[in-house]
Amino acid sequence: MENEGIARRHTIKLTRLLYICMLAILNAILVSVIAKVMVMLINIVTGLSFHGVVTTGEIAPAGNHLGLWVILIPVIGGVLVGIMARFGSMAIRGHGIPEAMEQVLTNQSKIPPIVTLLKPLSAAISIGTGGPFGAEGPIISAGGAFGSLIGQILKISGYERKILLTAGATAGMAAIFGCPVAAIMLAIELLLFEFSPRSIIPVALACITGAAGHLLFFGSQPMFAMPSIATPGALQLIIYSLVGAFVGILSVGTTKIVYAVEDAFEKLPVHWMWWPAIGGLAVGIIGFFAPSTMGVGYDNIRGILSGNLSIRILLVFCFLKFISWAISLGSGTSGGTLAPLFTIGGAMGALTALGVNYIFPSLQLSIPAAALIGMAAMFSGASRALLTSVIFALETTQEPHLLLPLMGGCAAAYFVSFVMMKSTIMTEKIARRGIDAPESYVPDILNNYKVKDVLKEEVNVLSTDSTIGEARKFIMEGEGTPTPSAFAVVDETGQLFGLIDVKEIFNTLHDEEKTLGKIAKTSPTIAYEDETLKAVTDKMLNSQLEVLPIVDKENPEQLVGVLTYRDIIEAYEIRDKETQKERAIYIKKKGIRLIIRGRKLMGM
Repeated sequence: MENEGIARRHTIKLTRLLYICMLAILNAILVSVIAKVMVMLINIVTGLSFHGVVTTGEIAPAGNHLGLWVILIPVIGGVLVGIMARFGSMAIRGHGIPEAMEQVLTNQSKIPPIVTLLKPLSAAISIGTGGPFGAEGPIISAGGAFGSLIGQILKISGYERKILLTAGATAGMAAIFGCPVAAIMLAIELLLFEFSPRSIIPVALACITGAAGHLLFFGSQPMFAMPSIATPGALQLIIYSLVGAFVGILSVGTTKIVYAVEDAFEKLPVHWMWWPAIGGLAVGIIGFFAPSTMGVGYDNIRGILSGNLSIRILLVFCFLKFISWAISLGSGTSGGTLAPLFTIGGAMGALTALGVNYIFPSLQLSIPAAALIGMAAMFSGASRALLTSVIFALETTQEPHLLLPLMGGCAAAYFVSFVMMKSTIMTEKIARRGIDAPESYVPDILNNYKVKDVLKEEVNVLSTDSTIGEARKFIMEGEGTPTPSAFAVVDETGQLFGLIDVKEIFNTLHDEEKTLGKIAKTSPTIAYEDETLKAVTDKMLNSQLEVLPIVDKENPEQLVGVLTYRDIIEAYEIRDKETQKERAIYIKKKGIRLIIRGRKLMGM
């Protein structure tokens, strides 16, 4: 009967998984369409704002003939975004991923439905009027909002809603960049905080669907095509790793400056609705002198990775683009972080390689390769999404032979960031609100321990021929403190008879002379010593038991111990012990102490 229940629950889980997978795929299709529409909207707004034309094709703010009037365009965009945030939803402010993380961690993945419309619209206005952001952040946010909205409409569980939010967000990333594997890794490292079939399968299907949308709407060519690069040698691998470490230091400074700017805006004596306009003023002024700092900037990344840009242009991207982006993002406007980080990091990587080649001409570092490593290392250090950074660089350039230098550079940046900075550019905002994002992702420790690891040396059980009065006296004397909610009951041979609830023992309707054998209930649920604590916990939850009899596998009637929820919690204490000697304190010999009748049964 127990096996039938397990099989039924397994079938229900599979059915729910298929249902969530279907919803994730449908959501990814919608998000792919939204990605295309949003890119078109950005181009329309850009064309109208800077060139006075209506076009859905790729167009940049650079090359405009507005003169000083160009300064006002980002200001107007900032005013519109501020109004939308004030009278629409404050959730459209920011760059998307931290807001999605916050909803996952604190609000059961519930994003206000209005964000689904306002986030892409506000981002299109912000970026189209010169905001130095990429389209990917708002798409990630909008995709997550769509997933959350579907989950709220269909009244699914909070866990399933988290999966749909994550699937929508990462499908948006895959639709923009054509990088399904990197999008899956982003889900694991920044949104899901876990790795399980229930979550990864729907997310993977959504990312594949988003990547298919990229092929349909944006083509099959690499997002950031690069010139042919020779496979680096051993010495070059070391230098590239040092380049990554250097960019990692810069990523820490970048993160701190962004939030310092945000703090400065908090101190302004004006309503936050006007902050994006102030940020837009800075964008416009910098854009007047360096038009290439405005807008999405994917062409800038391609130029950096080509290795053909001058030192002057690289310096513009390193410093002026950074200043423009930091002020605009700190103002709370709607935009993303990925493209700006890639631009800044790529330019810094290229400049570093130029400097190394000038000092050590014999090394001959590849400028495009160093730019790619700088790009990925900047994101790795700022977000600590190590695997996402590496795989993203590989997928968007289709340069698999650069795997080793990318791993070295990104790992070095990650290490530097971990040492120098407590939070990341993705978690600092929510950390300031008292929300802790997980720093490590490990399997459920209850899967790592078996029942035999936590069974106590002695446990109290009751005898079938003991009276209710004797049981009451024992419990009230406090010898068994803390008192469990139920006791296992054994017969005169020590074999398991059943369970008895403490409430039943103190039921005033029962005669004190009645024996426990007449009121104890046979236990429909049992467990074995070699089962994992996770499996046993599921049994306890499904049976609504706080005490579970542990029996011999060869002889299911022979009781070998009793497991309580307190014993399961002890698994966390075991995990925290660093040596086998310390762990041995908690792994006990098993035995049973039969109370009331004074017998003590050991080694059963």
